[in-house]
Amino acid sequence: MRELPVHREGIVSAQYRGVQPVLALLLLAVVVASARWGAVPITTQEMWHALRGAVSGAPHVASLNERIFLEIRLPRALLAALVGGSLAVGGVLMQALFRNPIVEPGLVGTSSGAALGAALYFVVGAQWRVHAGAFTLPLAACVGAGLATWLVFTLARTAAGGRNSVVAMLLTGIAVNALCASGVGFLSYIARDPQARSITFWNLGTLAGANWTTLGVVSVTTLVGVAVGLRHARALNALMMGEEEARYLGVDVRRLRVAVLVGNVVMVAVATAFTGVIAFVGLVVPHLLRLWRGADTRYLLRGSALAGGILLGLADLAARLLVSPAELPIGIVTSAVGVPVFLVLLRKRDAFF
Repeated sequence: MRELPVHREGIVSAQYRGVQPVLALLLLAVVVASARWGAVPITTQEMWHALRGAVSGAPHVASLNERIFLEIRLPRALLAALVGGSLAVGGVLMQALFRNPIVEPGLVGTSSGAALGAALYFVVGAQWRVHAGAFTLPLAACVGAGLATWLVFTLARTAAGGRNSVVAMLLTGIAVNALCASGVGFLSYIARDPQARSITFWNLGTLAGANWTTLGVVSVTTLVGVAVGLRHARALNALMMGEEEARYLGVDVRRLRVAVLVGNVVMVAVATAFTGVIAFVGLVVPHLLRLWRGADTRYLLRGSALAGGILLGLADLAARLLVSPAELPIGIVTSAVGVPVFLVLLRKRDAFF
């Protein structure tokens, strides 16, 4: 298992100079394009009038297109940026924490646990008529993600004799993911047709449920996760040289691991709870930036937050335009793009081994 390379601060700072403003401008362009184009095209003038009326608070009779822009398109475009950024940042944190470039946020059971929690809600909740509002499904997914992640940590420590073993955690994560996948499969088998379709579409990912309330919740957890990552970025850089070396440099490895994992689980679980399972963003985006500009965690976190939003925003735009006026599940688009990119990266052996 090859550890991720660490670059000197001055070299990496020079390499990343100017990259973040470019990524920020690209993200802004993607958000505008995603809000404008779709089954119902919206003109720039209509977008401007809608924003001006919403900001000023003056009496304004919004047209149908303006309402579509404010109530559907804009929150969806912004949610895509936030979820893409959170998944990409989660990939950076996991790869740095485990010193393994093929780790992604779902490997410790977060995504599969969320899928199992959502499936239980669709099947058991429908039979028991459990419904507590718009947040029932996200709450069930978050509980499933938290329980699955806790199970991975507990079993990994037990298997390693009470020690924190990265290898034991990764292997336990694979086993728990398989267990959750079998649970989702069983629930899909016993579910009625509408419930089974809901499980299938949720597992393929969708941004169709975006609204301003959802956007507010995801923005808070995303900012918390990014803040946790940036606070511990230097310690993660030290950890990439090895646990013993990090301890010699004064890093509390156990505390670092707990803080990063908790921040990552909260960020990814909430994003997954509202949008379903979206694959490859947390794996591909950090690799592309690492090959482009280096592996310093401080710069990867900022760059991935922007690049992840760009990737998911483009994927959502493609999902709505390719089969317009229908809509593809966004997970199909990210997988269709992510698999070829991952295979190309895999051929560059230096990126992995």
